[in-house]
Amino acid sequence: MGAVLPTYVSSRENQVKTKGALLWEPGTRSGWTVEEIEIDPPKEREALIRLAASGLCHSDDHLDTGDIAIDWAPMLGGHEGAGVVEQVGPGVMNLAPGDHVVLSFLPSCGLCIPCVAGNQNLCDLGAGVLAGTAPDGTHRIHARGQGVGAMSFLGTFSPYCVAPIDAVIKIDPAIPLDKAALVGCGVPTGWGSAVYAAETRIGDTVVVVGTGGVGMNAVQGARHAGASQIVAVDPVAFKREKAKEFGATHTSPSLDEALDLVVEITNGRLADRAIFTSGVGDGKLLNATQVLVRKGGVIAYTSAAPQHQTEVTFDLFTFAMSNKRLQGTLFGSCDPRNDIPMLLDLYMRGKLMLDELITHTYALEDINQAYQDMHDGKNLRGVIVYDQ
Repeated sequence: MGAVLPTYVSSRENQVKTKGALLWEPGTRSGWTVEEIEIDPPKEREALIRLAASGLCHSDDHLDTGDIAIDWAPMLGGHEGAGVVEQVGPGVMNLAPGDHVVLSFLPSCGLCIPCVAGNQNLCDLGAGVLAGTAPDGTHRIHARGQGVGAMSFLGTFSPYCVAPIDAVIKIDPAIPLDKAALVGCGVPTGWGSAVYAAETRIGDTVVVVGTGGVGMNAVQGARHAGASQIVAVDPVAFKREKAKEFGATHTSPSLDEALDLVVEITNGRLADRAIFTSGVGDGKLLNATQVLVRKGGVIAYTSAAPQHQTEVTFDLFTFAMSNKRLQGTLFGSCDPRNDIPMLLDLYMRGKLMLDELITHTYALEDINQAYQDMHDGKNLRGVIVYDQ
C-alpha cells in the first residue's frame, strides 16, 4: 500500500499560480505532464524562489523509469535550479528578496552530527528528500485539488518553488543563473567524485566510466586534481569527443577496449583511480571497472543503480588481495555550502567549464523531448530556461 499523504485544504491566500511538470505514475515510463499548479507562500525557514533555469538531471528520469522507486504521487520534478529570492518566511535571517541563489538537491542543516563532522552531503535532513512532502510533513504544492510532492524538497520543473533555506545557497549576482543551476547537483557530484571520493593525485591515471552530465565533471575534477592521463569510456562517440574538450587524454567506447588502452598507456601498471558515473548503474560492469585499477587503487562508484538491484559481479579475491578500495559517494562527497560557491568561483575565473556542459536548452513544455534526447545520447546536460 502506498504512503498516506496529508489532505490538501486550500486557503488560496497569497498562492502562486504557475505551471509545473508532474509525474503522476512513477515507474511506468509514462512521462511528465505540464499543467497548472499552485504554490503556497513560504513557511518557517523557507523561501520562495523565482527560477531562471533548471537542469535536466538523470535522477528525475529514474523516478519515471522506476530505477528509483517511490510509492506515492504526484511529484513535481526537478532538483537542479538557480534563481532569485522573491519572498522569505519567518525565521529567515540570511536571505532577502532579490538575492541570487543556487538550490542544492541535498539540504545541509549545519547542526546534525554529519554536518558538524564536515559531511554536509550526509545531512540527516537528506533522508527525507523523496518522502513526498516538505520537511514538516505537509505540502507546499497543489494540483487537481490535491497535494503534490517535490523532488528533493524543491521541484525546479516550475518557474517558482518554495525551498527550505537549508537547501538555498546565496551566490554572487554576477554569475549567470542558467549556468549556476548546474552546480546544484551534476557538477559537484562528478567533480567531487574525482577530487574527494577517488582522491585523485597529481600524476595519476584516471578512468571515468560514462561521460554524461556527471561523468564529464569527473573528467574536469580529475584534471583539476592533476591527473596526467584521463581515459573517458563511453559508447557514444559525441560524448567521447566532448570529453577531450573537458580534459580527457584518451577515450574508449567500452570497458573491454579500455583495458588494452590502460595497459598500454601505463606500461602495464594500470590506472590509479576509476570513477563509475554511468547513467544507470549496472552491477555486471563493476568488475570490468575494477580490472582497470592497479594494486592499492580506488574505484569510486557514483551512479544510481536500480533500487532493487542486489546482484553484482565482482572478483572479491583479487579485490582483497590487491588492497583496492571501493568507495561509494553521494553528491561527490561535496559539502554544498563550501563547494557550490567554490565551483562557481572557479567558473568565473575560467577554470571550470559550465557553458560547454549545456548542449541544448528547452521550454518546460518540451521536457519529455529533452529526456528523450538524453536517452539518445544527444546531451551532456539539457537545461530548461524560464522566461524572466
